[in-house]
Amino acid sequence: MTGSRYRDGSLVVRDGLRIHYRDYPGAADRPPIRPPILCLHGLTRNLRDFAAFGERYSPGFRVIALDFRGRGESDYDPLPARYNPLTYASDVLELLDALKLNQAVFVGTSLGGLVTMTLSVTAPQRIAAAILNDVGPELNQAGLDRIQGYVGKGGEFASWEEAARAIAVNQSVAHPNYGESEWLATARRNCRERDGKIVFDYDPAIADVFKNAGATPKIDMWPLFAALAQKPLLVVRGELSELLSAGTFEKMKSSAADAHFAIVPDVGHAPMLDEPEAVAAIDAFLGSLRK
Repeated sequence: MTGSRYRDGSLVVRDGLRIHYRDYPGAADRPPIRPPILCLHGLTRNLRDFAAFGERYSPGFRVIALDFRGRGESDYDPLPARYNPLTYASDVLELLDALKLNQAVFVGTSLGGLVTMTLSVTAPQRIAAAILNDVGPELNQAGLDRIQGYVGKGGEFASWEEAARAIAVNQSVAHPNYGESEWLATARRNCRERDGKIVFDYDPAIADVFKNAGATPKIDMWPLFAALAQKPLLVVRGELSELLSAGTFEKMKSSAADAHFAIVPDVGHAPMLDEPEAVAAIDAFLGSLRK
């Protein structure tokens, strides 16, 4: 992309799927701070959610974002059962190995945060520090129900404006202050053009595993969070979040005394991390890693 600070790349992982990533190498006139930042998006999202984040922080850090399999420019998986955090975590490790990176500062939004917590017990040595964006070891059922209400429903739209209106119907509770321009920008991050139509930019089959999860035994994720809290950690919560409840957020504070916590007002699930309160918290947290 002309004039941008990133390059696009891909790798073929162990099961033959091609995984797409975006690499913001940092300022050309000075070496970026090590380790780099690795951004992991939410369930139905893709690496475009981190475009502003990458532009903001890549002058000082190398910033890498990837499309989980089944999203964005990454291949769709012919076996939907592999759409799960363990598989995504394995893909992340393969990416780090391919880029010859021993560690990264992980930024995980929603599903990306669950993948980060998974890696805190399967490969803790690869995590230098972490930022969890509106996710924790307990997920509120109201938030899960709302996500289940729209994930995988697909849909085709005749214009970007029509796509923006449809997304606003499902997401307005999370972003009550968004106007037409913000919803249009959201549509362009969430969707793509295909055969003359605007469609959501993910494999609808990701909904299969998500919707069947309630029939499987619940996993206690508190030990995963406890393991992650051994690293420098910032937890960001949207004040209106239906997924990360205020009660769980307070429990996380009590169980991780050395971690940093921030609330983004008037935002639900999930903050875009470009809100002033989120930027201030992230700036301070990343600054603390340099000391």
